[in-house]
Amino acid sequence: ESAGPRPPGRPAMATLRRFSPFDLLRFNNVNLDPLTETFTMGFYLQYLAKWPQYCFNVDAPHGRSMGYVLGKAEGSGAPGKLDAGLPWHGHVTAVTVPPEYRRLGTAHALMGLLESVSDHEAAWFVDLFVRRSNGVAISFYESLGYSVCRHVLGYYSGDEDAYDMRKPLSRDADRRSAVPLPNPIHPEELEDD
Repeated sequence: ESAGPRPPGRPAMATLRRFSPFDLLRFNNVNLDPLTETFTMGFYLQYLAKWPQYCFNVDAPHGRSMGYVLGKAEGSGAPGKLDAGLPWHGHVTAVTVPPEYRRLGTAHALMGLLESVSDHEAAWFVDLFVRRSNGVAISFYESLGYSVCRHVLGYYSGDEDAYDMRKPLSRDADRRSAVPLPNPIHPEELEDD
């Protein structure tokens, strides 16, 4: 089932659709990439059960997975309370595209779908964490309108720092959710989501 008209950046001849539990049995070509975080089956199934509207897959014409995005909604939903705790927002847990399908607009299309769902659900922003050493990914996210809001020391297994990058959505016209913190923080200082 197609996700409707072709959004900007959608790869030609591809099918964008909701991520399904059956995709877990056929996405090895995506998860074998060394830059991809691989989770347990239970982790993926939890996302599909709680936030199915934030999880998408792209299939090539022959049915091979071209990539996926796994996301969720988190934070408080208090209207107009951007300063109280972590506001309601969309979160990108994983977006990945195998090398043979990169530079075709696949990740751009997947990110656009998650951002659209988040905006529709009145989220203030979409955020994600990215390895500080992953310059290619950081540049890609910046090209989509994301900016670094926090530098998190030792986020990845205590060994590697991360950037918390955010993209304000229509609810945050003043871009207050994307104001960067002046100093790095530690993982234990992150808000409970």
